[in-house]
Amino acid sequence: MAQHPIKSGPLNARLRLPLTLTWAGLLAERLVRAFWPLWTLLVAVAAALMLGLQDILVFELATSVLIAATLGAAALLVVGIARFHWPRRGEALARLDAGLPGRPLQALGDAQAVGRGDAASEALWQAHRARMEQAARAARAPRPNLRIARLDPFGLRYIALLGLVVALLFGSVWRVTSAVHLTQGRAQPLGGPAWEGWIEPPAYTGLPSLYLADQPDRRLDIPTGSRVTLRFYGQVGALALAETVSGRTTGIGAATDTEQSFDVTQNGTLAIDGPGGRKWDIRVIPDAPPTAEVSGEHARTTVDGQMSQPFAAQDDYGVTGGTATFDLVLADVDRRYGLAPEPEPRAPIVLDLPLPITGDRARFKEVLVDNLSQHPWAHLPVRLTIKVEDAAGQTGTSNPLTMDLPARRFFDPVAAAVIEQRRDLLWSAANAPRVAQVLRAITYKPEDSLFRNKADYLKLRTIMRRLEAQTKDGTLPGDARDKLAQALWDLAVALEDGDTADALERMREAQERLSEAMRNGADEDEIARLMQELRDATDDYLRQKSQMAQREDGADQPDSDQQQGTTLSQQDLQDMMDRIEDLMREGRMAEAEEALRQFQQMMENLRITQGEGGEGEGSPGGEAMQGLADTLRQQQGLSDEAFRDLQQQFNRGTGSSPGEGEGQGEKGEGKGKGTGPLADRQQALREELERQRGSLPGSGEAAEGARGALDRAGEAMRDAEESLRDKDMAGALDSQSEAIDALREGMRGLGEAMAEENGARQGGQGQAQGGTGTPQSDPLGRQAGQGGGIGTEGDLLQGEDVYRRARELLDELRRRSGESARPEVERDYLRRLLDRF
Repeated sequence: MAQHPIKSGPLNARLRLPLTLTWAGLLAERLVRAFWPLWTLLVAVAAALMLGLQDILVFELATSVLIAATLGAAALLVVGIARFHWPRRGEALARLDAGLPGRPLQALGDAQAVGRGDAASEALWQAHRARMEQAARAARAPRPNLRIARLDPFGLRYIALLGLVVALLFGSVWRVTSAVHLTQGRAQPLGGPAWEGWIEPPAYTGLPSLYLADQPDRRLDIPTGSRVTLRFYGQVGALALAETVSGRTTGIGAATDTEQSFDVTQNGTLAIDGPGGRKWDIRVIPDAPPTAEVSGEHARTTVDGQMSQPFAAQDDYGVTGGTATFDLVLADVDRRYGLAPEPEPRAPIVLDLPLPITGDRARFKEVLVDNLSQHPWAHLPVRLTIKVEDAAGQTGTSNPLTMDLPARRFFDPVAAAVIEQRRDLLWSAANAPRVAQVLRAITYKPEDSLFRNKADYLKLRTIMRRLEAQTKDGTLPGDARDKLAQALWDLAVALEDGDTADALERMREAQERLSEAMRNGADEDEIARLMQELRDATDDYLRQKSQMAQREDGADQPDSDQQQGTTLSQQDLQDMMDRIEDLMREGRMAEAEEALRQFQQMMENLRITQGEGGEGEGSPGGEAMQGLADTLRQQQGLSDEAFRDLQQQFNRGTGSSPGEGEGQGEKGEGKGKGTGPLADRQQALREELERQRGSLPGSGEAAEGARGALDRAGEAMRDAEESLRDKDMAGALDSQSEAIDALREGMRGLGEAMAEENGARQGGQGQAQGGTGTPQSDPLGRQAGQGGGIGTEGDLLQGEDVYRRARELLDELRRRSGESARPEVERDYLRRLLDRF
């Protein structure tokens, strides 16, 4: 059947808009399918030009790429024209009709072929056309199909679009004009010369970059080492650089080069000559080298030999690392005995300085903590030098401080002799025969009091025999010497630390035997013998405690007189034992036994320098505090190592040499770091903290607060461990900092709990004594008499001894009242006594 155009005027008007839109959709489809390779190429070239790739490539290569892109665009244009066909109205009408049910537009173009002239047939035909016109009025323009994924299987059009978006964000439209140079031999600009430039301070300064176009023509203060980058656009030679801030004498290009970079090293001017040029007066902010200072005359040393040396450091932009170096001052060594031979060469002791984990490193104070007691230079003259470094690689050194290398002191005669021979053996292997001879002399028929434990005697004999057997030709192999030195150290520590515990145990046994004898009614001779045994054991214990006090005094520890509480002198204890003996001689056994019980209680609470029942190292609280201090020190060491690892990662990322840890010398015989990964060491430290937390002594609010702080420290350590395993060094440092803060808070809480417990115990003792009629003691340690009066029930001195004793007492009162370290309440009491007498 023949097709005829639609002649209905209203229908034509109704279909005009959908038909036009359908035609436009066909046009868009054919344009996209024919020319998508062309616009993909044009978008890619525009993105490259806006990003300035033409300025990076050499002229010849950039020109070749531009010519190839032009030829490619021409070829794609020809191919696109060949593929493109202009859409006709019939095609648009067929597309529109295809979207309608029954194709009404095609039906309206048909003519009646059968039954023409028959009224019924023509009526039926008109009814059919009416229905088709009604259906055609619902025509809507179909959506054009612009999908070309089948034609672009690699997604080249999306790659080009992504490049254009990046160029719009980070490039510049003005850079496209520089492509004109490629076609005109860099001779004629389109829009005139232009320039842009930046000044980038060194990254470690933390200062922002300066965009020169935004800076007025005035003085600019910038850090030394800042990087200046300039780019000239337009005709070559129209713009030129004039500067006197780089100090360059070689490798200088032409002043008209389109791209120039240099570092600012000195004061001067920076100018851009030409249209739109600018000029600035540059003043360099110098990067001063860091400085370091050793604080205090001498390092503080604990009883076990742990050194605490304060120091201070500062830098204008922050200190990044540092070391403490101990050099032996051989000229000041007393070259006698085992130190007479020439010493074997040893590297200086180099320790890494602790740095603040959080906060500003431009100016800080820290404490170098380490234990060098086992080093061969212990107690020998050394020169301490602190060296710090900043991010620019500049170093600063403190003034050298000459001191004796801080280390543990030994007061037991045998322990001191063993340590001296150990030092001589490490000083020079040639001392091996002499050391063996001295050890043989020490162990030859020793007195009973020389070795209280026969096992220590046997150990020393074994060491001596091993030394003699391994000494060949008057010298000793290095590995054998190190093992023998460690054995000598362990033996000396056992000899030194074992005395006090043994003396205390003997004193307690003597007290128990004397108390049992009094209860069983022993004769006077037995009582006298046991009393003398108690005196000897007490004297021995007090001697050992006095030596511990001397150690702490030598280690710059606070005097025990600064602490609150009852402080008894040795004479006071002797007077108490005299009182017990007088009561037993008079047959007043019940009173004597009560006095002995009080004596036992006072000895348990005795504090000469470190009391066994106070906060000393032997008490549970003291041991817990020492354990937490060790944990804190190890956590700080882990944090320092993690920070150094983070620095090394950053330096590797920037292509610079890390420089951390280089040139470090020996850190002492007894100093060493774990060889396991940081995460495993962090896990071990966390497990140790959990063990310490479970055995934490004390009760009450302060103790619970300490436990809560340690729980937080454990959680922070767990987080640090996970960060270390994930290679997240920054996150690990944050968690380790939280752990250190929580550990310090826990130690403060434990100290408060111990102080509360000691105060409650002392108060309870005073109330119990007052409530039961038990004699109380005044601040001088004297026992109260009958009825609670202060005094003594023994016979007073007679004759001239009265005046001598009175003068001695007054002198002692004056001496004690003048000691500012004593508690104020005790000094007030002493002054009232002096005013009275």
